[in-house]
Amino acid sequence: MNRKYYVLVFAWAVFVSCENSEKSEQKEAEIEFEETHKASKEEMTLEPEKSYADIGMEYAISTKAALGKNLMGTIQKHGTLAAVEFCNVAAYPLTDSMAVKHNAHIKRVSDKPRNPRNQANVLEIQHIAKFKEDFLLGINPDPIVEETSNGIRFYYPIETNTMCLQCHGKAVEPEVYKSIKALYPKDEAIGYIENEVRGIWSISFDK
Repeated sequence: MNRKYYVLVFAWAVFVSCENSEKSEQKEAEIEFEETHKASKEEMTLEPEKSYADIGMEYAISTKAALGKNLMGTIQKHGTLAAVEFCNVAAYPLTDSMAVKHNAHIKRVSDKPRNPRNQANVLEIQHIAKFKEDFLLGINPDPIVEETSNGIRFYYPIETNTMCLQCHGKAVEPEVYKSIKALYPKDEAIGYIENEVRGIWSISFDK
């Protein structure tokens, strides 16, 4: 009697143990499947690697936004005359701060500069001419990207808009132009109309 009892107890223990083992293995398989599935979904949602053109555009647009926000604020609070002083004093430091942020060399250059420091070099003038041609033909220009042994060079047009024309257009207020000539005696950056190429972004960064 006792022997049969122990045999039954042992058999039941083995059955329960096997059942628990199967459940444990099934649970582990479910967890492994969920983790694998989650990893696959995360891989599918990863952003594609940015191209050098994308990186350059990001640097140009963010720098343009920083300059535009501060310039517009100055115009709204103090008028166009104060904007001339703002560009003279703050434009370079703001651009340099964005260059530090992006670990890049960021310039705004032109074939008709206001500040001589913004004079385009020979290569940059060629790119400006190409962008001007695209604008005349109604072509939406792509950025120019050049790979060198030292890194990447990126070029993209700076287009005139209504805000630009207050200091760079054909009908600049006399007091504003007087201030411009006082700060920039050799100014050439005037006489533009809307949607013209006034210069380019010239940006260099590491690969």
